[in-house]
Amino acid sequence: MKQAEIHTEKGLMKVTFFEQDAPGTVANFIKLSRQGFYNGLTFHRVIPDFVIQGGCPNGTGAGGPGYTIKCELNGNHQYHDRGVLSMAHAGRDTGGSQFFICLNRQNTKHLDRQHTCFGKVVEGLEVIDMIRQGDTIEKIVITEEE
Repeated sequence: MKQAEIHTEKGLMKVTFFEQDAPGTVANFIKLSRQGFYNGLTFHRVIPDFVIQGGCPNGTGAGGPGYTIKCELNGNHQYHDRGVLSMAHAGRDTGGSQFFICLNRQNTKHLDRQHTCFGKVVEGLEVIDMIRQGDTIEKIVITEEE
């Protein structure tokens, strides 16, 4: 099982992927992470009690990797619970590199089956509450666990 470590200036978050639900989205995130795409990018959008969002190469929320990926909305884990990683997009099938982490189920449940959930923070959940707009993603490390 592949996992990720998201290293930030506020601490480390360990993520387990929903590979069964969102294989294409997980593969894209892993590819970008291994290429170092996310290294040094910021959390450009932080909305208290809603989400923290990163993955924009220009820090404005308008950038991406230069291509788009399809949404994967039909799996069993397509619920925006606290700590869930989900793809940001500007309309269905327009995601690429931007992702968000949910801070509060009550305020994100309307996103269910609208945005692809592709993982969840399983360690370091307290870090998501400390992230502020402009904080840096130092690096994302992909790990394998048996």
